[in-house]
Amino acid sequence: MALAVVGLGSNIGHRRSNIERAVALISALPEVKNFRCSSLIETEPWGFDSGNRFINACVAFDTDIQPLELFDRLRNIERHISAASHRDASGAYIDRIIDIDFIAYDTLRLSTPRLILPHPRAAERDFVMIPFDEIAPALCVKIKGMFTDNCS
Repeated sequence: MALAVVGLGSNIGHRRSNIERAVALISALPEVKNFRCSSLIETEPWGFDSGNRFINACVAFDTDIQPLELFDRLRNIERHISAASHRDASGAYIDRIIDIDFIAYDTLRLSTPRLILPHPRAAERDFVMIPFDEIAPALCVKIKGMFTDNCS
């Protein structure tokens, strides 16, 4: 079994409900064990300007689902909640109902055209690292060591 960490964010619609729905769908995957969710935090948008603040959280769980298959399942959950794009026509970030980011799969380093693990910008984002550290501190320290010093 591997410990997977997933980041969640929402800044439009019923933000808390959007996060709760994603949490429910991820935790319902049959191969998910020892599921835990961080506290919800409210943050400013990262990488774009918006008057809509985000609600963010991380979830962590043990699983036998292989990384690329888990990534596909997370994408399907994201599209099930909202099919809207996270980027505009120019490729810039925009407001979103739900954003689900696969952050880490133990300390696996993976780089494919579809998925890079650990998430290459996780360490730059307090809205990821703070809830990550809350629910999986030992893994957070290891991931931090791969990038920068953002966890306790």
